[in-house]
Amino acid sequence: MLIWLRNLLLFAAILGKCNTQDSVNQPTRVQTVSEHEMVKLHCIYSTSDQYPSLYWYQHKTNGLPVYMLHKLSTGSSSSEKEFEERFRADLDKSSSSVSLSIQDVRVSDSAVYYCALQPTVT
Repeated sequence: MLIWLRNLLLFAAILGKCNTQDSVNQPTRVQTVSEHEMVKLHCIYSTSDQYPSLYWYQHKTNGLPVYMLHKLSTGSSSSEKEFEERFRADLDKSSSSVSLSIQDVRVSDSAVYYCALQPTVT
């Protein structure tokens, strides 16, 4: 059974205080994957901040966006309990990207996934 994992960029959630140069872009709008496979969603960010924090949210039909996890540029990360086992974020500062990997994809994972950027004040 094919699953439509949509990471539509309906809005680029920019959290916290940021300047006009800060942005996120999810280049792939729709991804299709079979159950039990792995999928990787990509997000490119741009910021003048040296230590940004990147977040991922899941938005299921008829629901509100749900915070999943975040990755700090320092390497540390945190995630909500329900997303700890199969969901992982990888931050690559050299390419200014953060990816969300979903292992063992399930039908219940069908959703819109958003990345968000929060620059930190130094």
